[in-house]
This record gives sequence, C-alpha cells and structure tokens, in this order.
Amino acid sequence: MAISGELSERERQVLEAVIHSYVATAEPAGSRTLSRRFGLGISPATIRNTMSDLEEKGYLFHPHTSAGRVPTDKAYRVYVDSLMRVETITGDAQRRLHADISAGGSAIEAILRRAAQSLGVLTQELGVALGPRFERATLRQVELVRMSSERLLMVLTLQGGAVRTVFVEVPGVIADEALIEVTIVLNERLSGLTLEQVRTSLASRLRDVHLKPETAELLHIFVQEGEQVFGRVADPLETVVLGQPSLLADQPEFASGERLRQLIELTETRQQVASLLEAKPGANGISITIGNEHGDPRLEPFTVVTAEYQAGSLSGVIGVIGPTRMPYDKVIALVGHTSRLVSDLLC
Repeated sequence: MAISGELSERERQVLEAVIHSYVATAEPAGSRTLSRRFGLGISPATIRNTMSDLEEKGYLFHPHTSAGRVPTDKAYRVYVDSLMRVETITGDAQRRLHADISAGGSAIEAILRRAAQSLGVLTQELGVALGPRFERATLRQVELVRMSSERLLMVLTLQGGAVRTVFVEVPGVIADEALIEVTIVLNERLSGLTLEQVRTSLASRLRDVHLKPETAELLHIFVQEGEQVFGRVADPLETVVLGQPSLLADQPEFASGERLRQLIELTETRQQVASLLEAKPGANGISITIGNEHGDPRLEPFTVVTAEYQAGSLSGVIGVIGPTRMPYDKVIALVGHTSRLVSDLLC
C-alpha cells in the first residue's frame, strides 16, 4: 500500500509512534506521552495537530473517554506494508522453537500441534495451524480392512508417505474374496490421481467394471457414496489445530464479556477457523488480514498472521490469531521462522 502521496514524513513518524505506544500499553496515546517516549523532535502541540490530521484521514480515532488516540485498521495496514521493520528473532527464541517442535512424534498432526502451542506462547497470541490440503495429494495405494460385520476401514497411502483413513459403512458381512477384488479395482482405477480427482470422477471411473454380484454390491457403495467418503478424507477441518485460547483471554481487548464471547465462538467453530487460515497471497510468504479486512463484523476484533509450510508436495498454513493491537514486527518474524522449521521437519 503506497502512502507517500497521502502522508507526510511527520505524519508517518507520529503514526508509527502512536502504534508502538498503543501496542505496548493498550492505552490511547496522547501527545505529551509521545513527546516524552519517542523523541520526535517536535512539540506536544505539533504532535497533537498532526494526530488531528491523521484522525481526519482515517488513521486514528478518538475514544470518548480519553484525550489520547487509537490506531484504526487502516493505520495498522499502512504500518505493516510501509513503516514496519521486521524484528530479528533472538537465538534463544530460535532454539526454543526448534526444541519444542522437533520433540516427540513425527506425524504431521503432532508436529503442527507442538508448533501452534510453541508459537502461541512466544507471541502471546493464539497459535493456529491448518493441516495439508490432502485433496491435492496423489493417491498411491488403497487398502480395505474389515473392522466389523458392517464396517470397513479404508486406508489411503498418499505420495510422500502420508496415510489417511476413513470408515465405510456396509450393509452386511462382506466375503474376503470381495474385499480383495474391490481393493484391486480401486487401486487399478484410482492410483496416481489426486484425491480431488478421485472425489469428482469416482463414479465414472468405476461404472464399467464387471464383477460377481456380491463384489459388485460392495463396489456400488463406493460409486454411490464416493464423493462423500473421499470428501471426508480431504477435509481440512480434520486438521485444524489450536494453541491456548487463554493466552488471548488475558489480553485487555478481551476483558469485556462481548469480546470474550467472540473469542470463544471463534475457537469453537472449526469451519470459521479453517476459512481464516486458508492461504492467501502475501509479501515474503506472509499473509496478514487485519480487522475489517475479513469482511465479517464478527471477526473485526482480530488480526490473522499466517505463513505457508511445505509437507513434501503438499502445503498447509501456520500462524497466529490475535487482537488488531499486536506487535506485528515480532509476530511476523516468529510466524515466518516457524513455518520454515515445520517445512524442514516435514520434507
């Protein structure tokens, strides 16, 4: 976002000082406070006049109960795009992230859970992650395992070694021979396709197969319910990972009952969290969505900062959700570093 034509150098300096003051204190910034803390080289009266100009342009607003001013979403966007200098991550933070994320099991879900928790603690925001979009994964092998007389477990091995499972309900006991034959057909017709291709074209790929009646009955279940079955396998809601919401609940923005309710509703709705975390293009691989940019009044109190990680040929998203008043320079650096660590562990 270019601001050179809209803001003078003085306005930029004052705006940056207001943002830094408000992020640090959660209190509206006054002209005398800015003059004392930031050494702007101008008088409190000049700062006050500049702040009035910034308010008229939509970068600050003036709470009724305070003489100070607070940044708007527009101000944070300008700060992130044009004023901010991304912080350098300390060696201690790097070592802590690496130790936390690499400890324990190597399953994707376990790594994401540790990464979200550690990122949340270091940023004091809500760490979040979205598992890889398995609908883009290539299917290598299908295996059907009998779990009970009316239930099968379908095990899908994907390119890169990831394994997904889904239960399939059947009308009665299926003979071993039928299980073997249907498994062969599914592998012959579906191996090498992405899960999205399987889901959208399964019926046409299996329609002309000629089998014995009992075997055909089992195959018919996949023809009729394949889109739903494979849709569950590829559903990103299965791997929405949240850190500790209590880290956000302790912040001043969520002291009121209404804001706290919005936070609780957000963390309880996996579909909404998944939508928030969907990868969006951003500078240097970082996506930042601030307040009213979500296009949903319920999400206006929040900023979402995410980065994409790679898991072999697949990708997912990791980041944080927090109030619009957040230390963007620190958070962006930590999110970017965490995404690279996760990619290294999953490649």
